[in-house]
Amino acid sequence: MQLPARDIVRDYTEAVFRRARVPMEPLNFEVDWVDQPSRHTAYPGAPQVPLPTRLPDLATLRDVFTQAPSASAGWSMARLATLLRLSYGVLDRRMTVNWNQDVAKRAHFEHAVWGRGTASGGGMYPVEVYLVAGASAPVLPGVYHYDTGRHMLQRLLVGDAGGSIRAGLAGPEDADSFLVASLRFWKNSFKYNSFCYHVVTQDLGALLGSWELLASALGVPLRRLLCFDPAPMDRLLGFDSDQQSVFAVVPLQWSAEAAGTRDPAVPTRVGDGGVTPPVQIHYAAHERSKRVRQFPAVTEVHRAAAHPPATVDPAAVVDAAPRPLSGEPVALPEPRLDLLDRPLSTVLATRSSSFGRFRRPPELTVAELGTTLAFAAAGRPHPADAGLPADAPALTRLWVFANHLDGLPAGGYAYCPRRHALLPAAPEPAVGMSAFLQQHYFLTNYTMGQVGAVLAISGRLDAVLDAYGPRGYRILNAEIGAVAQRVYCATTAQRVGCGAVLGFDNVAMDEALGLSDTDERTVLFLLLGRNSDAVATVEYRL
Repeated sequence: MQLPARDIVRDYTEAVFRRARVPMEPLNFEVDWVDQPSRHTAYPGAPQVPLPTRLPDLATLRDVFTQAPSASAGWSMARLATLLRLSYGVLDRRMTVNWNQDVAKRAHFEHAVWGRGTASGGGMYPVEVYLVAGASAPVLPGVYHYDTGRHMLQRLLVGDAGGSIRAGLAGPEDADSFLVASLRFWKNSFKYNSFCYHVVTQDLGALLGSWELLASALGVPLRRLLCFDPAPMDRLLGFDSDQQSVFAVVPLQWSAEAAGTRDPAVPTRVGDGGVTPPVQIHYAAHERSKRVRQFPAVTEVHRAAAHPPATVDPAAVVDAAPRPLSGEPVALPEPRLDLLDRPLSTVLATRSSSFGRFRRPPELTVAELGTTLAFAAAGRPHPADAGLPADAPALTRLWVFANHLDGLPAGGYAYCPRRHALLPAAPEPAVGMSAFLQQHYFLTNYTMGQVGAVLAISGRLDAVLDAYGPRGYRILNAEIGAVAQRVYCATTAQRVGCGAVLGFDNVAMDEALGLSDTDERTVLFLLLGRNSDAVATVEYRL
């Protein structure tokens, strides 16, 4: 008998949280690296539309943090190209001596690491971005795919297909153009198998986090829609929804100057706007893998979470926020805004994961930790199609495992953004914090004795499912990914090392924070510390 969709999501997340103790199926899985998918999806034969390559000077991270977004401009192709390239385009080739398991082969060109502005679990980059351009767009109306490897658009269909996007949205939409973010599971599951869905839904959030920062720096509005029905959009893009599906939609309003740059004589409609008769793109994406596998757990949880919420009760969403904590707060120094005074474009272009390069002394400071926490907690917007007030509380909470910090005793703390303070949650373990963290980290690419602090992002999954239904799992993970991306940006601006990991025993970490008897769970962890300057590194900027 088929389980209810909520139970399927709950069982999957429980398996994820306990995978350090009970391995997820398939057991004894081996990655076929020779048959892995291409890191950059392309559509052979599709016309190519070049994008501007010159990146403008953007506001500093400090300005993005302290100034309310003006959103005074509309989108242009130059602004859109900046958004795409700095968030998901290839920016450089990197070679660094670190403790990651695949470091030896990365010196060979065919296995090179090509850096991007947004973090991705395992460096898989499973998000595929499409532009559905309407009559007001500065390009031919149609459907375009963003080619991340070559920083260009590939035109897959000519004509206004916006009706297929609007058909799935929860409410009326005035925009005639949309950015569509889809997830292709095989680009991650070939390595992570059943664990894939948990990782890719956070990857989506990280990308949306980059887009929100870039839109603020560019002065243009950005609304992310997450509560829609993806079925008509998947049909338009030719997806088998079990293998690839639309997860986020961003309506685009073009500037008057941009809308006036296209030849008005070109055709602007396909059928009746993409609803009847059905419209589908004309090109197929190249598949490098000879064998594409589907994993039952991924398919099952995706089908369960794909159903959009019929309604969203704002009161239930407010109730899904983490519960207030008691305790004597430990005040943090005011955020060091001077440490964030680097252009956002530079921050994204130089963002990277540490992979065991941490070295101490000197110790990480409480000022650096507090600045990172304040910036990370400042940008956790809810989906624009959820109908929530602007001041609705966040679905996530930040925790700190203080390990080696100048000015803060070792132990567990919860971050309170309202008071910009830490609330003690647990004393230092009897074995010592470094030993505790190492004991419960089941990978080999970090030495916890060199880590200054571990940040944990938590949420109340059951309460979020009550508010949003099964789709709530995706929405919660999207917020978690966006918070993680902001942590990366804040640490990069401060020249502090950072590495996001999913390799801790969640059960043990929750016990240490006193969460075992609550419905709140840690989901993602970020390690902070000092990167050694005496490490061989090569960066070739593109």
